[in-house]
Amino acid sequence: MFSLSDPVSKLHGVGPRYLNYFEKLGIATLRDLLWHFPFRYEDFSHYKKIEELEDGEVTTIHAKVVNIKNKYIFPRRMYLTEAKLEDETGSISAVWFNQPYLTKNIPIDALISVSGKVSFKKKKKGFVSPAYEIINTSEYQNQTSKLRHTGRLIPVYPETAGLTSRALRYFIQPIINISDKLIDPLPLDLRKRHELLELKKALRQIHFPDTLEDAVLARERFLFEELFLVQLHLIKDKEKYKRLKAVKMDLDIPLIQNWVTQLPFKLTDAQRKVIWQIMHDLNSGRPMMRLLEGDVGSGKTLIAIASALLTVKSGYQAVFLVPTEILARQHFQTFSRLINGKIKMALLTASSSEIKEEELEGKVSKKVLLEKLSEGDPVIVIGTHALIQKQVEFGKLGLIMVDEQHRFGVEQRSALIEKNKEEKLTPHLLSMTATPIPRTLALAIYGDLEISILDEIPAGRQKIITEIVMFERQMEIFDFVKQEISKGRQAFIICPRIEPSEEQIDVPENLLSFQMQLEYEVKAVKKEFQKLKEGVFQDYNLAMLYGKMKASEKEKIMADFSQGSIDILIATSVVEVGIDIPNATVMIIEGSDHFGLAQLHQFRGRVGRGEHQSYCFLFSQIKNGQTQTRLQAMVNCHDGFKLAEEDLKIRGPGQFLGSRQSGFPDLAMASLKDISKVEAIKKEAKMILTQDPKLEKTPNLRERFLQFERDLKIN
Repeated sequence: MFSLSDPVSKLHGVGPRYLNYFEKLGIATLRDLLWHFPFRYEDFSHYKKIEELEDGEVTTIHAKVVNIKNKYIFPRRMYLTEAKLEDETGSISAVWFNQPYLTKNIPIDALISVSGKVSFKKKKKGFVSPAYEIINTSEYQNQTSKLRHTGRLIPVYPETAGLTSRALRYFIQPIINISDKLIDPLPLDLRKRHELLELKKALRQIHFPDTLEDAVLARERFLFEELFLVQLHLIKDKEKYKRLKAVKMDLDIPLIQNWVTQLPFKLTDAQRKVIWQIMHDLNSGRPMMRLLEGDVGSGKTLIAIASALLTVKSGYQAVFLVPTEILARQHFQTFSRLINGKIKMALLTASSSEIKEEELEGKVSKKVLLEKLSEGDPVIVIGTHALIQKQVEFGKLGLIMVDEQHRFGVEQRSALIEKNKEEKLTPHLLSMTATPIPRTLALAIYGDLEISILDEIPAGRQKIITEIVMFERQMEIFDFVKQEISKGRQAFIICPRIEPSEEQIDVPENLLSFQMQLEYEVKAVKKEFQKLKEGVFQDYNLAMLYGKMKASEKEKIMADFSQGSIDILIATSVVEVGIDIPNATVMIIEGSDHFGLAQLHQFRGRVGRGEHQSYCFLFSQIKNGQTQTRLQAMVNCHDGFKLAEEDLKIRGPGQFLGSRQSGFPDLAMASLKDISKVEAIKKEAKMILTQDPKLEKTPNLRERFLQFERDLKIN
């Protein structure tokens, strides 16, 4: 007998080795395992006799094992296992690579079910690396309905090295009966209105569906549930904040007017409008909860500076949380340059702590900085995740600004709010993103925030010339880079993403762990750097930049690049956000086929920030189809919001934001394309909370919701 709370170690066959694999997938309990859903299915439901098989078809046979043997192929350093299979109509071979243990697992004379793609070579029929399982001949008729790996729709799961979909099916099937005792948290009337499967049926059909239609219905049920829980969470959060009191900042219009007149450029109308909205929010006495969306180069940093100025002049602290140390230091320098007057500023990252004020300027010990923050000194603090460490406290926290909101997760902004020592007053919140977010995503993920949009580019910015470049023209573009360098300009080269290893090949990119993606990108950038340094750019100064480098190394490289001593920076997607090099005029994106439109647009935005004409070259190896259509959209369109809508249609929200970084449940991500569905679910959540704010009338839903909120905080 099993229960959902049992650890996976209770399963037969799960020892220390498998526990380590399960941990990599985030699976600790049987509940985690049952909610580890397939991302696709292999259709092995079609049975045929051997003589009926056709070349290239995917099908299933039941056959007797006549013989099975291993052969070592020396030139390729691999084992080949070949079995001869027979039924009453004929014979066929099946081969597997580097699985010599199969000669022990598959006994001669056994009846086995084999599923896979049939191949005809030199008039010989064969299966290559098929799925298989042994059928108990004494229970043949009953056994076929219980097949796990063949003869039906077969679930394929997110995997990790050492834990395949075959193993996951082996562990899931014995515990699927737990679902029979589960009480559905979704109320019956809600399920009827939206034609949702009951929980117990949905769990069975998502893992071992009778038909593909049943699998789709099961997935729809879980998509609905997660998005419904997200909306409950956002609505309750928003209601909670409405009841709170916040610092009432001074509506100091002359302060902002004076600051604006001293800037070396003019604000856009969009910037003026947003600053005015924020000034009224800060003066309202209620916590501001605003999301600022701005396309690449639209001037979001100026909005942050204006907001921080009002806060510090009112005697409170303003915090600016950013995703990387490079970006933190860049913002620290920009704020210092554009703020006139005696405003205290501080920088806090994992490797650096600095203060800029009249009495003290430069590096200080972290202890000194933390003491000043705790005492409530009015100061603008810019930093990374170091700002939400346990030892950090703010004496008079008035404003929290979060740059690239989607990189921090749903709950991390709350960690900063809780650090305010003035518990009676809630800090204002300004979330910012340079990734234009389509209305569907904004509605679903940031439903608790008011939204402001910067949809103008500052005057004087030239449009970046964008071009798709096929393989045969790459040397021509490299020559063009040399010409630009001869004029004193600089260039970025974004290295291509490399494919996962064979053991990860069945896992879609958005389901890979963030850490694994970083490792793949590091390998790619090192390989590309070596090739270009020893080849076409051997006479130039090259440097490479990737996320796993030490902060001090990254800072030195960016300082050198900014000062012009590096001609070409070869980097991973670490340059996607915020890096500002006005002298860089060329952006080359190798392997552009592997990136989404939103990310390509972010890369392009790293150039064109100065007075010189800039260029973006999209290297591609695919000449037609959807990839070319997508890249052509980059050539034709420079509006990040339009590109974001297109990206959402093509790739889906999981890859658009990066599921593992968004703090948003993976399944709910998949449902965000359908705005009508999102709005319907939000309406249901509002209705149920209006009638029953504490969910007391639906105890099962209340219990599930509380578990959902606990999981959000853990992740």
